[in-house]
Amino acid sequence: MTAPIIHGGAITEAAARFGGAPADWLDLSTGINPCPAALPEIEARVWQRLPDRHIEDAARAAASRYYLAGGVLPLPVPGTQAVIQLLPQLADVGKRAAIFAPTYGEYARVLTAAGFALDFIESVEDLANRHGLAVVVNPNNPTGRLFPPQAILAMAKAMKAHDGLLVVDEAFGDLQPEASVAPHVGAHDNLVVFRSFGKFFGLAGLRLGFVVAAEPVLEVLRERLGPWAVSGPALAVSAKLMESDTSQIKGRILERRAALDSVLRKAGLQVAGGTGLFALVVHERANDLHAALCEAHILTRKFDYNPRWLRIGLSADVNGDRRLAEALNRAGV
Repeated sequence: MTAPIIHGGAITEAAARFGGAPADWLDLSTGINPCPAALPEIEARVWQRLPDRHIEDAARAAASRYYLAGGVLPLPVPGTQAVIQLLPQLADVGKRAAIFAPTYGEYARVLTAAGFALDFIESVEDLANRHGLAVVVNPNNPTGRLFPPQAILAMAKAMKAHDGLLVVDEAFGDLQPEASVAPHVGAHDNLVVFRSFGKFFGLAGLRLGFVVAAEPVLEVLRERLGPWAVSGPALAVSAKLMESDTSQIKGRILERRAALDSVLRKAGLQVAGGTGLFALVVHERANDLHAALCEAHILTRKFDYNPRWLRIGLSADVNGDRRLAEALNRAGV
């Protein structure tokens, strides 16, 4: 059995170790919008019934428009994490898998547990006919590395030459829609795009994502997930929010990211990457800094594979910015 990945958001565990009530902690360990979209009003019967087909159809149509997927109707799933677990069902375990690294650790954990041999790669030139599956997170978590669409499509073409599948995780892609390859799925039947709903809209508790892919891939995932995999309220909320004007949400995220950058810059910290929803800091004593912030009841994300990295998410307001700045000052950064 492979070891579990340490994720952000483990406030309960942090509070048990460093003290304080979980509600009193400032959680900067995740890449989730801390200023969530206002929940739209939905009909009471949506809560009272199993998800009706027309509710799912509306969510899929809204997602197709939101992700610019053309005629492809994305499949709603109970969070992208759920479909990562199903990746081994889409590929031949007899072939190796390639992962553009470093990146989100669940891909390697799941594929290794399923018996896949892995290659960690950096460029399209590293893809070979021994690879039946390749995974790229774009923009990347945690570095923020961003491949342009033409580079991703070149990867898909390279994989297609030997019947390979390319999975593109665009969980942090809402702020850069021009970089998405979801609009190209209709022309590339070996291209699979994962999209997260909860990160950008700040509603991770809905546990909702979408998969943009050719119908044979969606059919495999649909069968493995079983009926009613996504709740009716989640579908109804997503349909309304994806059809709404999201410019204020984007603006608020960018405002919050600029505020985080200001705090980190004044503290003398080096920002080496990230996305609109988090910054990646490089520090010689990142683990010590992580512990010092925990003492102040502020949770960030450290990495066992790189002790010089610390990922820091967005505060919801200036009070959170001030609290982080004061904690960094006390830590003697």
